[in-house]
Amino acid sequence: MPADLSEKTDRYGELLEAALEAAAIAPPDGTPMAEAATECYEMAEAYLEDGRHFRAEGDPVNALAAFSYGHAWLDAGARIGLFDVPEEGHLFTV
Repeated sequence: MPADLSEKTDRYGELLEAALEAAAIAPPDGTPMAEAATECYEMAEAYLEDGRHFRAEGDPVNALAAFSYGHAWLDAGARIGLFDVPEEGHLFTV
């Protein structure tokens, strides 16, 4: 049975929040890779805020999209080594 849009939007928003809390920038400060990691992290944060805005405005479709895009920035960054993330659990696909 497909997930209810409201429930799925809430779940993805919570997933992104938890992923942001769990991700730590891996490369050393002052390196180009650390700068790239910071930019990816900031994009994920911006998408979280966008998703919250869309949800507050009664637009769950765009909220879900924003939460999904935000998580994709973190997940991709984790896979290429920009973030230290937990390898167990459901937050990342590493």
